Amino acid sequence: MSENAANNNNSIMEKNQAICKEAIVSELQKKKVHLFYCLECEELARNIASESDHITLQSINWRSFADGFPNLFINNAHEIRGQHVAFLASFSSPAVIFEQISVIYLLPRLFVASFTLVLPFFPTGSERFYFADQVLPLFETGIPLLTKRLQQLPETEKIIVAFPDDGAWKRFHKLLDQYPTVVCTKVREGDKRIVRLKEGNPAGCHVVIVDDLVQSGGTLIECQMMFYEKVLAAHGAAKVSAYVTHGVFPKSSWERFTHKNNGSEEAFAYFWITDSCPQTVKSIGNKAPFEVLSLAGSIAGALQI
Repeated sequence: MSENAANNNNSIMEKNQAICKEAIVSELQKKKVHLFYCLECEELARNIASESDHITLQSINWRSFADGFPNLFINNAHEIRGQHVAFLASFSSPAVIFEQISVIYLLPRLFVASFTLVLPFFPTGSERFYFADQVLPLFETGIPLLTKRLQQLPETEKIIVAFPDDGAWKRFHKLLDQYPTVVCTKVREGDKRIVRLKEGNPAGCHVVIVDDLVQSGGTLIECQMMFYEKVLAAHGAAKVSAYVTHGVFPKSSWERFTHKNNGSEEAFAYFWITDSCPQTVKSIGNKAPFEVLSLAGSIAGALQI
């Protein structure tokens, strides 16, 4: 072996050793997080813990006194002193918010190194948030989960993203700029508000309607019908799917989207939601066209920041 070749081999070995050393140091520097969770979020919490060896699940005994007030007990509280602690919450109803607020106030007072509140869905009618100086907010999006899933579909070249209104376009279009888009708008006809196609051409495409949350689903259905029927003769879509980060679905309104009679040409091909609303995930099970894209990996990564 020539001297130059030997020097090259030594250089490569040194680089590999440096990379390995850097990876080991990076792994050692990761925070070890103790993750508590409310009862509704147990499945999501377990999925988060399975994403990282640095996340340890902790438990709380969720009990009530005879008068209905919370009687909570944090197990192994002495073990979390000086440790990084997180709490996975779900504000699905006023009844559960009260008992979780008790935990949120208590955990930071147990001499922990840091406290992180993980709230996959914050049910508020306002998009403005106000935090005290000592609170560092971190907002994550579920859109990368959608783009990853879209890449797994056949005929990805025929996918076109639809926004049900200008608000959805403003929130998401930069995250989905790799796909062509169509934008819808709502116009008034008498006493009714009708969905119309504002811009874009969905002819022959797989249209994926994207929005942040769904309640009754009325807007999504109007968009779907518009793509299938109202523009069918001129430039109708080949099929229509939907993605919403938060599937709220009060009063089991998700049922109107399920495939009946072994499916229908005018049903959603896919309806993707995340597991930010655990009660919805539990209700829909594996019923078509629903698919759940888990936030577990995103949350596990965010806990290391």
